[in-house]
Amino acid sequence: MNESACDLLLRGGRVIDPASGINADADAAIRDGRILAVGHLTDMAAKTVLDVTGYMVVPGLIDMHCHCFPTFPFSDQTLPTIHPDAHMLQNGVTTCVDAGTCGWQNFPQFYETVIKKARVRVLAFLNIADRGMACMADEDDPARLRPGVAAEVAKAYGDAIVGIKTAHYWVGKPFDALHAPWASVDAALEAAQRSGLPCMADVQPTLPERSYPALLERLRPGDIHTHVYAQQFPVLDAQGRVSDFLLEARARGVAFDLGHGAGSFWFRNAVPALRQGFPPDTLSTDLYLDNVAGPVIGLMHVMSKYLCMGMPVPEIIRRVTAAPAALIRRPELGTLAPGACADVAVLRIVEQPVHFADSGRARMAGDHFFQCMAALRGGQIAYDPYALSLHDWESAPAPYWTPPGVLP
Repeated sequence: MNESACDLLLRGGRVIDPASGINADADAAIRDGRILAVGHLTDMAAKTVLDVTGYMVVPGLIDMHCHCFPTFPFSDQTLPTIHPDAHMLQNGVTTCVDAGTCGWQNFPQFYETVIKKARVRVLAFLNIADRGMACMADEDDPARLRPGVAAEVAKAYGDAIVGIKTAHYWVGKPFDALHAPWASVDAALEAAQRSGLPCMADVQPTLPERSYPALLERLRPGDIHTHVYAQQFPVLDAQGRVSDFLLEARARGVAFDLGHGAGSFWFRNAVPALRQGFPPDTLSTDLYLDNVAGPVIGLMHVMSKYLCMGMPVPEIIRRVTAAPAALIRRPELGTLAPGACADVAVLRIVEQPVHFADSGRARMAGDHFFQCMAALRGGQIAYDPYALSLHDWESAPAPYWTPPGVLP
């Protein structure tokens, strides 16, 4: 099989690729930055072989909701965000989706300075407010909600923008003649309709005029409600059952994103919902600087919570690969199908007692968690903390090691 030699062969792992229906012991071959083949490739010649025996080989993960337009210095009006390359690869994330940090006014800067330069693939929901979360007061100002302009910017940057975001509008304040309850949501939905994209909604139902059931009724099939298990949402009814209006919304195609965040994931909502068959459609972090040290930490940590809550491993992998790829309409991502970009994560499950925290300073005990052993981006090894791709130091060829006393 030398005529089919590959650049890199991951040998001996358990391949889990929900998009392709694969959950089996198999090898994965990469050539020219793309997946060449997945299967029993015992005769495949390879320039480099990674022994991944005992590990899971999965598509590069997609963090569906994060904030990665770093701005300095920080101010009270600016969400303190992270740089994607600093936090994603060690979690097996090769594609991250910024959830509305920028609006139409500052998105070009985001595109030129972060999206085009980051090693991690960065996609984005465009904030309906003109400067997004870089100036959070804008999200409260109806005059800055410009659906026509937002739609045109989304079309102009169609390689990167995957949806429209509404967030943080007029929380905990009485509505008035200048601030209608649904101004931001309706503007975002209009922009999404004009651009042919989904809408992601982060809306607090703080007053009767803007209830959670009414929000879900406004969303269209393919639109996304994020922060679904936050304390402010009536996920459970008075009898402790998942509310009927949630089931009805899902039945007509509304999707639910986890969006863990510093304040948006509560075990008391999430655990009963999972046990009753209402899991999130996608697992995501809502990662920004205020939660990287906890309770979010990264996508591995969020996935581990669901592992300990009882979600099967293939379902967890699906919710960070094929499911977000489908929601953002990028089916070429989140898969190890032949010809796909060779974004790959190598994972293992560590068996060890552990506790996890939610956003309300409550904890849950578990006995295992995910660990990322390596990540590949476009066929190149981008994260290898345990040196799977290297030679032992005694036999490493130059320039990896030079004997003492010998000049290089």
